[in-house]
Amino acid sequence: MYKPTLDYAQQLDKEDNLAHLRAQFHIPKDTKGNDWLYFTGNSLGLQPKQTQQYIQQELDDWAKYGVEGHFEARNPWMPYHEFLTNSMANIVGAKPLEVVVMNTLTTNLHLLMVSFYQPTKTKYKIVIESDAFPSDRYAVQSQLKFHGFDTEEGLIEWKPREGEELLRIEDLEKIVDDQGDEIALLLIGGVNYYTGQYLDIKRIAEIGQAKNCMVGIDLAHGAGNISPELHDSGVDFAAWCTYKYLNSGPGSLAGLFVHEKHAHNKELPRFAGWWNHNKETRFNMRQPFDVMPGAEGWQLSNPPILSMAAIRASLDMFEEVGMEALRAKSEKLTGYFEYLINQIDTGSIKIITPSNPKERGCQLSIQVKNADKSLHKKLTENNIITDWREPDVIRCAPVPMYNSFEDVYRMVEILKTLL
Repeated sequence: MYKPTLDYAQQLDKEDNLAHLRAQFHIPKDTKGNDWLYFTGNSLGLQPKQTQQYIQQELDDWAKYGVEGHFEARNPWMPYHEFLTNSMANIVGAKPLEVVVMNTLTTNLHLLMVSFYQPTKTKYKIVIESDAFPSDRYAVQSQLKFHGFDTEEGLIEWKPREGEELLRIEDLEKIVDDQGDEIALLLIGGVNYYTGQYLDIKRIAEIGQAKNCMVGIDLAHGAGNISPELHDSGVDFAAWCTYKYLNSGPGSLAGLFVHEKHAHNKELPRFAGWWNHNKETRFNMRQPFDVMPGAEGWQLSNPPILSMAAIRASLDMFEEVGMEALRAKSEKLTGYFEYLINQIDTGSIKIITPSNPKERGCQLSIQVKNADKSLHKKLTENNIITDWREPDVIRCAPVPMYNSFEDVYRMVEILKTLL
């Protein structure tokens, strides 16, 4: 199907309906003015060229209107977060009622656990994947400790089988079947940061909820990468960052999802602030707290406009292109990448990401036998920006928004010489 030649890679780029998007991003360059081979959109997405314009608009309106910009700006600041809602809901497969952009990822997870982790003396344990991103592990450990439980006893790890790297859904099913009466919450990464495995979110929800467990999903490596269809999945909640595949800038705001089935439950425990109070009476300052329905009912503070402007710049691109087209290119791009890696005949390299494109996003995790970080350093010296994860894995994410088939070809050619 594929061919291991530069001409073939360039032909794929000519046939790519999304190839024009690359020119809409700032691509870092080396000292000679050549584009870097940038494969770390799974850590920080590149900057869309229109981002500066979007932020400048808000700076200009701040200068022009001062506080009146909340109502008089071209994009009034008062409801600014609402400008992001429909686009973000489309990206994660949710209803607008179920989504809000606010805070940062781990902060949102804690706020959600205030509501959805309600342990009892007998049903208090939390399930995570064994190689969850560290912040998820720290967050659930601190929640266990806050509620007075032992972190070793209260944390259950869903692990790959011995000699394997990937998780099996039937192993999670057995964990919940055996211990479900003691499990209060499943908090699982929808796409594992290390292996790139895209887990069956709907099946995870069914497994957990069959035993009356709440189910939450961390989509840090999923939002803008895969199509999680959160509403149809039935998960109770989810959260994600926007600075990876959503290209919103370092440390930018995060997204939050709460399923519609919880939208009007005012009895759910939660922390409160004036921005999740009924917007009709919010500025009457002396009203008792009246929580808003839907995901906005978890928003505590007024929106930071400059960060949201950067998110809006990116979301407008996603809205124009659509996740279906991005996923189609992603599967073809990683398919070609996988083919080229498998052509390397050294016996020392393998891809630990699932080979089925439906079970991965755009990341391939390449395991190199007996390698150390010096290999990553050599790649960097050749202007290839990848991500090293101990002990021996290079994470590479050819992002369909701005990476080309020629990028993939050139990266593998250099990797071959280094190996």
